[in-house]
Amino acid sequence: MSKTYYVTTPIYYVNDKPHIGTAYTTVAADALARFHRLKGEKVFFLTGTDEHGQHVARAAERAGVSPQEWVDTMVVYFKEVWERLNISNDYFIRTTDPKHVEVARKFIQKLYDKGDIYLDVYEGWYCVPDESFWLPSQLVDGKCPQCGREVELVQEENYFFRLSKYADRLLKHIEDNPDFVQPEIRRNEVLSFIRQGLTDQSISRKKLRWGIPLPFDESQVMYVWFDALLNYISAIDYGLDDEKFLSIWPADVHLIGKEILRFHAIIWPAMLMAADLPLPRCVYAHGWLTVEGEKMSKSKGNVISPHELIDEFGVDAYRYYFLREFSFGYDGNFSRESMIVRYNADLANALGNLVSRVIAMVERYRDGSVPEPSGCKGDADAPLREAASEVFGRVDTAMERFAFNEALQHIWDFVDAVNRYVDETAAWDLFKNPSQSDRLDEVLYNQVESLRLLALLLVPYMPNAGEEIWRKLGYEDSIHQHHLPAEAGWGLFPPGRKVNKGKPLFPRIQR
Repeated sequence: MSKTYYVTTPIYYVNDKPHIGTAYTTVAADALARFHRLKGEKVFFLTGTDEHGQHVARAAERAGVSPQEWVDTMVVYFKEVWERLNISNDYFIRTTDPKHVEVARKFIQKLYDKGDIYLDVYEGWYCVPDESFWLPSQLVDGKCPQCGREVELVQEENYFFRLSKYADRLLKHIEDNPDFVQPEIRRNEVLSFIRQGLTDQSISRKKLRWGIPLPFDESQVMYVWFDALLNYISAIDYGLDDEKFLSIWPADVHLIGKEILRFHAIIWPAMLMAADLPLPRCVYAHGWLTVEGEKMSKSKGNVISPHELIDEFGVDAYRYYFLREFSFGYDGNFSRESMIVRYNADLANALGNLVSRVIAMVERYRDGSVPEPSGCKGDADAPLREAASEVFGRVDTAMERFAFNEALQHIWDFVDAVNRYVDETAAWDLFKNPSQSDRLDEVLYNQVESLRLLALLLVPYMPNAGEEIWRKLGYEDSIHQHHLPAEAGWGLFPPGRKVNKGKPLFPRIQR
């Protein structure tokens, strides 16, 4: 049975509408999923929403609706944004789904039967917005160290998960598998945290009703993060369909924001160890986005919806900017000015202008029909062919490291190489000299063949642009039926096909 490439986003908490920070992870996961499909692999791409917990219950109460009505309303906003961003997830999970509830109860019962869950009294400081408990020593000026908001002192009888039991085993796994937690700065944080000692974790709430009831004690519900982490296995039918589950699990990568690293790199692997399940291959925690140098917050009025930027720049430009502008593992700063600069330089000038020039020359010099390559070589041909032969391998290597910006840099190095070829071969001068007709055929064919390869390379990052270039080249089938590196060889464009100039890909933005 061949293993499916399994990529996940975190499931997003439905306390508010999605913003550019939320979308950052999802766009990256989508590019990764599409890239592996481009390679001809079977992919399962999961995203969804986290819908239980005290924060949701209180938000619903303030709105004067039931928690279920609240989450049913909020989930629509996430689905709308993902649709506009061309997100190709294979499944959208909600933690209120009956299947998830069933799997979560089966899982926690298994740990209880094993003796890894026990009853005790909990007392500690609790941050409602983050749904996180903190030790007194972890508080900053008496407030939540993560979000800076007020915490509440909570004392009640809860069930605990024996996290401490798995500390040594978890530490050894992370030390023996350097790629398990990435990037390295986050791996070091996790190792440091574990070496300081792990305490058993409270995993239920007694006074809260909005959650999944424990199968062995219906008076308590699962703590929201315990329930939420299980989405990664409930979505693929753990305990319900073994054949399906084993064909997909373990996850190849959990893409997350660094604020939930502790849950994914410590607690989640320990839960899986307790259930005798394989661990995910990688947990990759990316940085945060600021806006014009400031953290996004409602009070500052600088929370940006993806819809605003899609309306202004288009979906492919949105995806390109956030994947290209920032190094994925580290913090980045969004500014509208930098987005305009990136759009005009990379998309309008380098790529869009290239596509327009090549199509226009085929239309002008060969009545829109791509000529047969004549074999009449020139000095500029070899560097172009060399660039074409190397680009996919470089992109593939970058994507293995989740370096989306580097992958796009390699593609744009090829865009630059094709632009240089267009300038150096000067088809407009060849056209003026009838004795250069064979050379003109070779040059035009090479330019079109370069666009064929570029269209395929762009699909994971800018699916609409890739498809549109494909159409301009006269293809009638879907670009998604084609794969790299299987079709990376030179000379696969069928001569005689008619090109179609159509509308400009990326009209320049006037400032």
